[in-house]
Amino acid sequence: MEAPISIETIDIQGIQKLLPHRFPFLLIDRVINVRSDFSGVGIKNVSVNEPQFAGHFPGRPIYPGVLMMEGMAQTAGVIGMTLTETQRPTGVYFLTIDKCKFRKPAQPGDIVEYHMRLINRKRDMWWFHGDAKVGGVIVAEADIGAMLAD
Repeated sequence: MEAPISIETIDIQGIQKLLPHRFPFLLIDRVINVRSDFSGVGIKNVSVNEPQFAGHFPGRPIYPGVLMMEGMAQTAGVIGMTLTETQRPTGVYFLTIDKCKFRKPAQPGDIVEYHMRLINRKRDMWWFHGDAKVGGVIVAEADIGAMLAD
């Protein structure tokens, strides 16, 4: 079996070419270590200036877990669209969240890393396992399903 090939970092401009999401719902800042084995790491710099912190929670801001799941899905979408062998699809759609666990809160000032790896694929449907980490500690995990489509 061949060793996976690494691809350079995908910056915010590259992400915006691949995903339709925009502020305030583009929830990753870059994707690093994208490899030909369909793995990679999405990076989210959590800032207190983000709109969700006005209500989640005043005096004790916590980055919502549901946004971490979306960040995982966006990371998986970038990986899948970057490495698709055929004509690049124009969209990616969230299908499933399974085995989701929230272990610790993330908060402003944290850098959340979405470590994603492909676990299954059937035609245009892809399933990834993701670990959200802050400082090397898992704060959330889930299996994410997505479909690449036009």
